[in-house]
Amino acid sequence: MLAFLRRLFPERIFKRKLEPAAERRLRLAQARAEEAIIRAHVDNALMFVDTLAEDLSFDRAIETYIREMAIPEPLASTVATRTLVVLGQDLVPYRRRAVEGGVEEPPQDQPKLRLNDASQGRGQQRTIKRA
Repeated sequence: MLAFLRRLFPERIFKRKLEPAAERRLRLAQARAEEAIIRAHVDNALMFVDTLAEDLSFDRAIETYIREMAIPEPLASTVATRTLVVLGQDLVPYRRRAVEGGVEEPPQDQPKLRLNDASQGRGQQRTIKRA
């Protein structure tokens, strides 16, 4: 089978090694694709945190998202860290913004987070129905 493929696709037509310029373009495209995947996971994790704000703390919601989506470990750490960074920007303003007194509006493409609702809801008693 392998001999057949070698006859069908000879090395001189389809080289295994790319030219340096093509290799660079390929690596740049791969990096952009990986960033897009990470960004999509972070956006989805933020929506997950917002949706479950009344039931789970944000760190447990992030862990649950990563587990449910079965994100492999190197990527899972990156997604968790970047999600926490975005949450930190919303909850703990930079010192410069605090000193200047300016409050930066959240970007329009991100959902408004309701993390305060979760902390307020924890003080109230909930009745849990169990089967």
